[in-house]
Amino acid sequence: MAKVEKYYGTGRRKSSSARVWVKPATEAKYTVNEKTVDEYLCGPLWIREAGFPLAVTETLDRIEVWATVKGGGPRGQAGALALGLSRALLKYNPNLRPALKEAGLLTRDSRIVERKKPGLKKARKKPQFSKR
Repeated sequence: MAKVEKYYGTGRRKSSSARVWVKPATEAKYTVNEKTVDEYLCGPLWIREAGFPLAVTETLDRIEVWATVKGGGPRGQAGALALGLSRALLKYNPNLRPALKEAGLLTRDSRIVERKKPGLKKARKKPQFSKR
């Protein structure tokens, strides 16, 4: 029995974390948390962002993708999926690196929510100043 190769990539964005596996397939499938990507990510913008690495590398119809995502909201989860998928595709075929790099899909977006400081109302918002 021939062993099917699976390739793994991890993606993180804001407070979301995605674990993504890809394998070559004759029929394309994109599953997130045991649902199709269209069912899981409700907005077309987020669906497009999560599938962008496949479009850039033109592997949309040759790859089966399944992923698990935890934490954050739909925006962060879509970004985490895109980064994890890009890293997995890179392991699947290292020749895809220039296309992924040019599209900016291999860089982790390190921006996260700034913490609230003591004495302030939010991270930077101060209480209203009264002169008298």
